[in-house]
Amino acid sequence: LVIAYQRGPLSLWNELRDEVFSRPLEVIRLSVPSLLYTIQNNLLYYALSHLDAATYSVCYQMKILTTAVFSVILLQRKLSMLQWLSLVILTAGVAMTQLSAQKTSESHENTMAGFFAVMCAACLSGFAGVYFEKVLKGSSTSLWMRNIQMSASSLVLGLCGVYFSGDLEGVMKNGFFYGYTSLVWSVIALQAIGGLVVAVVVKYADNILKGFAASFSLLTSCLLCILLFDFVPTPLFITGALFVNIAMYMYSYSPTLPSTTEREREREREKEMEGSTKGDLSLSLSLLNKKGPLEKV
Repeated sequence: LVIAYQRGPLSLWNELRDEVFSRPLEVIRLSVPSLLYTIQNNLLYYALSHLDAATYSVCYQMKILTTAVFSVILLQRKLSMLQWLSLVILTAGVAMTQLSAQKTSESHENTMAGFFAVMCAACLSGFAGVYFEKVLKGSSTSLWMRNIQMSASSLVLGLCGVYFSGDLEGVMKNGFFYGYTSLVWSVIALQAIGGLVVAVVVKYADNILKGFAASFSLLTSCLLCILLFDFVPTPLFITGALFVNIAMYMYSYSPTLPSTTEREREREREKEMEGSTKGDLSLSLSLLNKKGPLEKV
């Protein structure tokens, strides 16, 4: 996809040389969200080992709250009262879901540890996403190149994780892809396709449709848990999931207010438009004065 976007391998190589190899500081700058996403993925794997998929899916929606908070702090974004109310409802729904998970947990599950891992992952996801958005809006580099810069640093960080976790000996002995079953490859493919679908939704759809998709994903997770893992949702879990869905609709429905800098730019545009209109009117009047009164035919 990147090669197709850059219209050929030669153009891609020139772009890589200019944006990746010749700008190591930019790669280091993007290593911050790469590190956060790497830690986040490991936290999510740990959380799934202590929570059922339905509870995990509902609790992970707390990333909406963390993203909103970091957007206000780092991007000076303004939220409406309806959006703040939706975040309160979201928090209440996640709390209900966690209480339900504690009551129905099995002996080998540590729901508090899983919930804490999900909350940490949501915080990292919110900060990394807002940080990446700020980097994108502060430069003219394409999104493809930014993703490649992040991938380059992610590979280095991932290999460091393999080394320090003690798995290096097993990798050297059995190969890097040892243990990659068809199920593992299926999960990798789903994650990759899901990322591309999210990008398409963000580009061609609106926030309301995105909210519908998120709600449908929660419903799908619950149904699959019921079918595959004999998951029995409690009334408290259903109420919490309903609160989370309502909060997502409310947050998507209410538009984000423009930031201070965006409002200042809008005022400057209005002044320029007003000035250009007055200039055109003055020019027209001066031309009429030069021509003098109209002669009768």
